[in-house]
Amino acid sequence: MKILGISAHYHDAAAALVIDGLPVAAVQEERFSRAKNDAAFPMAAIEWCLDQAGLEPEQLDAVVFYEQPALKFDRILTSSLRSFPHSWRSFPKAMKNMLGEKLWIRGIIASQLGVPGRKVLFSGHHMSHAAASFLTAPCGEAAILTADGVGEWATMTIGAGQKGKDHATSIKLIRELRFPHSLGLFYSAFTAFLGFAVNEGEYKVMGLAAYGVPNRVDDVYQVIQRTADGALELDLRYFDFHSRAETSFSKRFTDLFGPPRNPNEPIDLASQDGRRFVDIAASAQRVLEDILVDIAQALHRETGFPDLCLGGGVALNGVANARLLAESGFERVSVPPAPGDAGCALGAALFADRIHFGQPHRDVPDHPFWGPGIEPADLLRLAREDDIPVEEVDEDALLSDIADALWQGAIVGWMDGALEFGPRALGHRSLLAAPHDAALRDRLNRDIKYREEFRPFAPVVTLEHAHRFFELAPGAERLGRFMSGVFPVRREWRERLAAVTHVDGTARVQVLDPPMAPRLARLLDLYGQRSGIPVLLNTSFNLAGEPIVNTVAEGYSTFRRSGIDLMVAGSICVRKGGQRHEALSEAAE
Repeated sequence: MKILGISAHYHDAAAALVIDGLPVAAVQEERFSRAKNDAAFPMAAIEWCLDQAGLEPEQLDAVVFYEQPALKFDRILTSSLRSFPHSWRSFPKAMKNMLGEKLWIRGIIASQLGVPGRKVLFSGHHMSHAAASFLTAPCGEAAILTADGVGEWATMTIGAGQKGKDHATSIKLIRELRFPHSLGLFYSAFTAFLGFAVNEGEYKVMGLAAYGVPNRVDDVYQVIQRTADGALELDLRYFDFHSRAETSFSKRFTDLFGPPRNPNEPIDLASQDGRRFVDIAASAQRVLEDILVDIAQALHRETGFPDLCLGGGVALNGVANARLLAESGFERVSVPPAPGDAGCALGAALFADRIHFGQPHRDVPDHPFWGPGIEPADLLRLAREDDIPVEEVDEDALLSDIADALWQGAIVGWMDGALEFGPRALGHRSLLAAPHDAALRDRLNRDIKYREEFRPFAPVVTLEHAHRFFELAPGAERLGRFMSGVFPVRREWRERLAAVTHVDGTARVQVLDPPMAPRLARLLDLYGQRSGIPVLLNTSFNLAGEPIVNTVAEGYSTFRRSGIDLMVAGSICVRKGGQRHEALSEAAE
């Protein structure tokens, strides 16, 4: 069967194509439009997926949208009426958005793709999250926990899944938490209060929390309480998201926590206000973790499964994920490379294949590389147009030279193979640098990423060497595969891994299984031969406010506009100023 999955019209629109039970393509619309978190109908992503497989739309057996628009409309309408007259400003805008495009998605898909309406199916929002997590994880059965802001009505679900090759695959979502009570919206309110963009800046709160002391936990528990049945509820007097689109938190919230941060002003960690903000971040983070751990412990007792599959935007919180692994009772915790709404495109397609059509389960390849590949010759052409010397050498000489450059302090733009699906650069669209010097981290923030100085960078290390440098609990390799967990750097290595060690001594480590990205694994080995430490700093190849680069031309533009020293695409290498390392010169002669 040929099934196309689509997510759109909220944030992180994407398309994914599943053929005969296996993904063949998946990509976010932002990687083509270059508008970060693009929510528009993902026509460019859809066209690329179909072209990748050589299909015409009429050859598709089904097109699956990632949620139920009518049920979502019911939630928006009901919530607006319940909160009237406070919602009188936001109600017309909400109705315009829903009636303009979101409610009539079947007709939009049918007209845009030229497929009959009967082929357009719908999956529930949290079912799409659950399928994206469970059906791609390397386990036969697992408990499932999804949590985000809100889908249709659900904001959190718990359940269980079982895969069947000789019997039907099942995903049963046993219970759900409903809007307006939401762990994701709780955290997003603190994200907005701390001056960061909702649905984008939540990871900044996690990073900022490490600078603070969780001394406002009791205050945080005034806005979110646990219920007798093990769930949670928000004290809606502290929030505005359920009645107004303009703000997430109310005046009562600011009476409790003080004035919010001006997004245009930096956080001065030495000031009284700066300390207030970081302590609030630490407190909100602690409460999020405690609630998730408590819910997961109960789920483990209920299911008895050794595996937990996480989905939804909350699953991007690597600090919470590490605590879940350590304290929930589960032996393994799996988070897909795209746990947010983009990943729902793949989840919806897999749900349709396994559950709706009842096809036998097939193990999904355990990697994130489902997007467009690169054309290294484009780098050769672009560099020559700018009169920048460029060399193409054999693989061994090239990797050896890059390892030398990294050891000497160069920042490398690295493009290799198919684009990653999801928000993490995992070795195909990465910026690489030596992990030793904190000054290099500061240079990356200042001259390339143009971002806040408090934000950490992640290390990448091969599976063979990971435990030598990082304190990884049993099962942590699974979280580390897609950079989904935060773990302590071993004390004896923190000074020598200063560029990737956060203020609290931790790192969001990528544990690389060499077959997943063999060229990067070889580069790590070569760098280790020079430095004695086979670890590199790995961050996404993009500038602040831009999506991760897709094509070589986008990578080259980023290289030219920033402080990147060296860019590699396949076997092609260019340097700022046309300067070549001696090893590269010798190899070329």
